Amino acid sequence: MTTNTGTTTKGSVTSSRRALRNFAPLLIDVAVPLGAYYLLKNGFGTSTLMALGLSSVVPAVRTGWGVVKAREVNGLAALILFVNVVSLLLGFVAGDPRLMIAKDSAVSSAIGIGIIVSVALGKPMMTAGMKPWVVKGDPGREAAWARLHAGSARFRRAERVFSLVWGVVLLAECVVRVVGAYTLPVDTMVWGGNVIMVVAMGVGFLVGGALGAGPMAGMVVAEAKSEAKSDRETEAGPPDESFEAALTTADLARAK
Repeated sequence: MTTNTGTTTKGSVTSSRRALRNFAPLLIDVAVPLGAYYLLKNGFGTSTLMALGLSSVVPAVRTGWGVVKAREVNGLAALILFVNVVSLLLGFVAGDPRLMIAKDSAVSSAIGIGIIVSVALGKPMMTAGMKPWVVKGDPGREAAWARLHAGSARFRRAERVFSLVWGVVLLAECVVRVVGAYTLPVDTMVWGGNVIMVVAMGVGFLVGGALGAGPMAGMVVAEAKSEAKSDRETEAGPPDESFEAALTTADLARAK
C-alpha cells in the first residue's frame, strides 16, 4: 500500500514538473513582458515606447538562447527571432508605440504564411510539434505513424489540414492585432494582445485537434493495435494440424 502511494505521489510530482516545463515558455513570453511593461511605465516612469521595447527583449532573448542551446538552426525559431528583432528596430526608428504593438502581428503573419507555404510544399511545419503528442514516445506508435505516413492518403491529408488550420488562425490573429493596435488605446492593447493570442491558440488547438490531430491519433492507435495483434498471432503460429486430424477421425468414428 505504501509503495503504491509513493509511486502515485512521484508520478503526480513528475507530471506537475512536466506541465510547468511545457508552460514555462508561455509564461516567459506573456507574463514577463506584460509585467515588465507596467512596471517600467508606471513604476519607473519610462515612456510608452521605451517600456514596450524593453519588455519585448525577454522573449527575443529566450528564443535566441533556445537556438544556441539546441546547437542547431530551427527554422521556426529563427523566423520568430528574425521578425522580432527587425520589428523591434523598426518600432524604435519610427518612434511609434502602436507600430511596436503591431510588431507581434508581424510575427504571427510570418509564421502563418510559413506554415501555409510548408503545406503547399508537402512538408507541413506543425507536424514536428504535433507528432510527439500523438506517438507519446511509444515505439509501436512510432512505427504505426511511419506506416500510415507512407501508405495512407487520409492520414497525410489530416496532417496537412492540421498545419493549414494553424496557418489560417495565425493570419487571422495578425489581422485582429493590427486593427486593435491602431484603434484601441495602447495600454489596453498591451494586455489585449495577449488575450487575442490566447484565444487564437485555443481556436487552433480545438479546430486543429478536431480536424487533424484527433483523427491522426485515432488512426495511429488503431494501426498500432492491429500490428500488435498480428504479431501475437504470428508468434502463436498456425493451429496444430495433427490435433485437428485426430478430432476429425474421432468424429468420423462416432458417426459410424
